[in-house]
Amino acid sequence: MPRYQSGIFIYNGKKDEAEMETALSQVLPALSKEVKELKVIQTLSLDDLYGNCRHYGPEVDVFFIFGGDGTLHEVINCLAPLEKRPVIGVLPGGTCNDFSRVLDTPQRLNQAAASIIEGEEVTVDAGRTEDDYFINFWGIGLVTQTSFNIDETQKNRFGVLSYFMSALKTMNQATPFHYKMTIDDEEVDGEAVMILIMNGQFIGTRRVPVPTINLQDGKFDVLIVKNSNLTLFRELMTMGRPQADQNEFQEISHYQGEKVNIDVEFKQDVDMDGEIKGKTPEKLEVLPGHFTFLSGGPNALQNMDTP
Repeated sequence: MPRYQSGIFIYNGKKDEAEMETALSQVLPALSKEVKELKVIQTLSLDDLYGNCRHYGPEVDVFFIFGGDGTLHEVINCLAPLEKRPVIGVLPGGTCNDFSRVLDTPQRLNQAAASIIEGEEVTVDAGRTEDDYFINFWGIGLVTQTSFNIDETQKNRFGVLSYFMSALKTMNQATPFHYKMTIDDEEVDGEAVMILIMNGQFIGTRRVPVPTINLQDGKFDVLIVKNSNLTLFRELMTMGRPQADQNEFQEISHYQGEKVNIDVEFKQDVDMDGEIKGKTPEKLEVLPGHFTFLSGGPNALQNMDTP
């Protein structure tokens, strides 16, 4: 008997036709065995994506997304306001596929499809700003500038390497900014080159080395990076170790909280899940257990690599 009665499989129709035919042939047979009525939808624009999400989201049991973190971000923004939300399955089809890595999903498509359709349903927190939702991270400063600096030609040619090429370029251009934040009832202020509010655990295919990040604890992990220098890299390398004392760190401050209000001296563009969207000042809050995803492996949601 199929696991689900009804489902949607949605993908970006602007991709290369031959590439898409190969991809669909790898994933649809595995998914269709476990979904009695599986509708396949090709979208050609953001409006097309929004329309299909809003139409089918309340009606189906499971919603499969073949795309990258940007596509997932747009889908969760459509599904988040719904009273009845489907289970979500993510098939990696982008450059970094960070949230699929959070779910421990294999990055090979045929393996990913087989894994998620048999995967455990896991509830995860989401983040909400005044106008949008996010599932992985919210950030300003270096992370936003890195997104701006990615060369689309490099992205098409080098894939994930383009992210790191952009990051290295951006670090040499980092300009500190003054911030004021309230994290729950605690007020903090100072200068930073980057502020990250983490819900998920990966950025640019790399795990953020913060052991407390947990998508099921109803809290954000707030990282304030003061400078991009060698001391920062040493602290990042040691942050995940049990003996690390974060009180001694010079370039990174770490907080946890359910609600965050943030303002900066000059308006900053915001990066949410890899998409440039919105500006500071901003108010953020955690929505505990707001979504249910299909895990892709036994280490889904674990906050550090297992030995």
